[in-house]
Amino acid sequence: MTNLRIFKVSLLIAAVTLFVAACGDSDDSEAPAAPAEPAPTEAAMPDEASLTPGEGVSVTLGRANWNSGYFQAEIFRQLLGELGYHVSDPAELELGPNLAYVAMAEGQMDFWTNSWYPLHLSWLAGELPDSSLVGDHLTVVGEQMIAGGIQGFLITKSFADEFGVYTMDELNRNADALAAFDATDPVPGNGIADIFGCTESWTCDNIIESQIAFSGWDNISQTIAGYDAMFAQAVDAADEGVPMVIYMWTPSAYITLLRPGDNVYWLGVEQILDDSNPTGFEGGEAHDQRGADGTGGYAVIGSDLCPAAADHAEGLCPIGWVAADILVTANTEFLEANPAAEALFEAVTLSVIEVSLANVAQDEGTAAADLATAWIADNRTTVDAWLDAARAAS
Repeated sequence: MTNLRIFKVSLLIAAVTLFVAACGDSDDSEAPAAPAEPAPTEAAMPDEASLTPGEGVSVTLGRANWNSGYFQAEIFRQLLGELGYHVSDPAELELGPNLAYVAMAEGQMDFWTNSWYPLHLSWLAGELPDSSLVGDHLTVVGEQMIAGGIQGFLITKSFADEFGVYTMDELNRNADALAAFDATDPVPGNGIADIFGCTESWTCDNIIESQIAFSGWDNISQTIAGYDAMFAQAVDAADEGVPMVIYMWTPSAYITLLRPGDNVYWLGVEQILDDSNPTGFEGGEAHDQRGADGTGGYAVIGSDLCPAAADHAEGLCPIGWVAADILVTANTEFLEANPAAEALFEAVTLSVIEVSLANVAQDEGTAAADLATAWIADNRTTVDAWLDAARAAS
């Protein structure tokens, strides 16, 4: 993965002044005629083509198969459209990360806006048929949402308070809590706490398996299924005080129904997964949740929302997952051929709060495309600056 970088560019327009000299009389005895007034000058206008540097270029944009990423994809699609690019509907190419990075590396998809790093780093280490690595053909661009992705586990609040289980480890070793949990979980009566995990191929499913093995949670098992179906069950359970644990992330609309401090808590993790790859997954070393400086796996979440934070010296919630950077990844050859697109990707930054609000509106029935259109209109000055930088780069 290349280093993230920010280009500073400016557009210079040279003004040309035309002077028209007056014709003098041919008779040398006559005094030369006074020069005519210079013709009015006009500031040179930008070449019309420079306003749409993507004219005639078709771009294949994909999106992730989780709906909290639809809004970002639409913003980038519409901004590229203003630069003249013909961009495909991202809904036509909706993929999990297991397929998306290979598709970009092989040129079947030019870019997407839904990379979660370091969560997705393992996919860059995959090998292609020509023996090159997936990451050899890709570039990570810009700073769309730095530390924008918070992940972790939520537990039914009333159940956690009743049994005093505020970490996954406490759930794993508390026999009474396990028995109560097992009575109503997805596989009741098997003696195991079956938690709601991830959809297969989302990467988090492998990380959760690694966390279970690394922490020795022998009495906990992950249920892997369609996330929306699991989430619906989890909401019913939390509202009714029924034991449940579910993997959760933000920004998303999901967090408005499972509300930390109200019907759920963030659940702590006593040991932060390292790079030992206890399950032997290909690329599993990249599942390290400690972060580049070794201090990851903690979040600034108060003890009212994460009771495990009360036991931490610095009052941080030991959430168990490093905060993820949500970024654009693109085919490198596409970027080299389209400097305007690359400059746009470098310039765009989004707010976690705004994306979360859009996710809520989307969950209530507003189309992601309409939300993106409205957001662009509301942020026109900022957007125009991004577009100007892109045009300058072309």
